Amino acid sequence: MLFLRFAIATDHYVIEASHVAEVLPWLALKRLPAAPAWVAGAFSYRGEPVPVLDLTHLATGTAAPARRSTRLVLVHYPEPGPHARRLGVLVERATDTLRADAQAFRASGVDLPEGRYLGPVLDTEEGLVQWVRVDQLLTDEARALLFDAARDACDAPEHDTPSEAAS
Repeated sequence: MLFLRFAIATDHYVIEASHVAEVLPWLALKRLPAAPAWVAGAFSYRGEPVPVLDLTHLATGTAAPARRSTRLVLVHYPEPGPHARRLGVLVERATDTLRADAQAFRASGVDLPEGRYLGPVLDTEEGLVQWVRVDQLLTDEARALLFDAARDACDAPEHDTPSEAAS
């Protein structure tokens, strides 16, 4: 199975490649007032409003650093298929892939409700790599609020339009 590999601080993570629609450079985002701090904003992608979450902020409480290797990963949310929506996920150092057997991943031994998206781990030569479960990134309430807020922000006449850069 193929995974997109990235980092949060010094730790390594992966997202299943079948969930990845596209990997973009960091784009200017429309802020979503009153959204949780881990919501980076929204942008219009080929006419579709896309909410963006900062996975580093969600996991650590600190925003992803503005580096050349920080990427905006468009994922099929909650999973690939005809009813999937796009969700943007800011990640650090998303510059590599990993091919691994899904059965080789093992439970981490830690089960935190706030980190429900953190799946099993794989021991590699570079250390442990943890699987991020895209379908578990948002609670039902957060999903409803984010997609509605992104739509409203992108419909506003003064919104940023980075979609030209993404087209």
